[in-house]
Amino acid sequence: MQTDTHLLTKQMFQPALPARAVDAHKGSSGSVAIIGGDCSMLGAVLLAARAALFSGTGRIYAAMLCQTALSVDPLHPEIMMRTPDAIATLAQLSAVVIGPGLGQSDVATELLTCWLKKETPLLLDADALNLIAKYPHLAELVKSRQAATIVTPHVGEAARLMSLSVAEIQGNRVETAIRLAKLLQVICVLKGAGTVIAEKDGQYWINSTGNPALAAGGTGDVLAGIIASLMAQGLMPVYAAKLGVYVHGAAADTLVEGVGPVGLTASEVLIEVRNVLNQLNKTA
Repeated sequence: MQTDTHLLTKQMFQPALPARAVDAHKGSSGSVAIIGGDCSMLGAVLLAARAALFSGTGRIYAAMLCQTALSVDPLHPEIMMRTPDAIATLAQLSAVVIGPGLGQSDVATELLTCWLKKETPLLLDADALNLIAKYPHLAELVKSRQAATIVTPHVGEAARLMSLSVAEIQGNRVETAIRLAKLLQVICVLKGAGTVIAEKDGQYWINSTGNPALAAGGTGDVLAGIIASLMAQGLMPVYAAKLGVYVHGAAADTLVEGVGPVGLTASEVLIEVRNVLNQLNKTA
């Protein structure tokens, strides 16, 4: 089923982002909120928020369920920490990521339910997907949403959402991504070697960047932050998904050339994403 016309290539993303106006301010580049971070999983929110920051969003908020959560990111104090309740009152949000480190508690379920009912562009990742697979009423809320919705499952999460085995997912990655997009009425980003981006109308693309070094903890959180950042900056959701996947993989490819695949971290990838985006703009 895979043909060259479906491959994501560098030429599709030049320039990657629209030029910024001379009188631009932080509000011109959108606002992103990252929600998750149950106890022992705070890093997932920090990685996604930092990725949004390094991808160009003007304002980034982070909310963690853990009551002992950080009040400031010591490495990047530009990220504004809020409680989940406070995030829900913000009127200026351009995109919200919910799921990194969220856990599957009753509080997490209630929080996800609340956000699925809001008309804010959402990216659903990690435990948000596990909860949707677990509770049919959450899946119905996803299907009925009118605002843009992107899901970013790895093969295990996709298997739970589709009630299939991991082997069945891996053997039919394109078909699975399309089916999941249609099932939930979303844009599906099925992560893995040759990440597949699929729309509910059956259109799909396969990423041409990335390498096994991305099989490291936190890289999925970074991807979620990148895609949400690009949506917040005004890109159409499917274009944000395609560009986010491409630059995420390209950043890892660049780092492998200079560092090597062993020990590559998600934190290094998110910083390199900034360089990739800027280079794409320069070569336009």
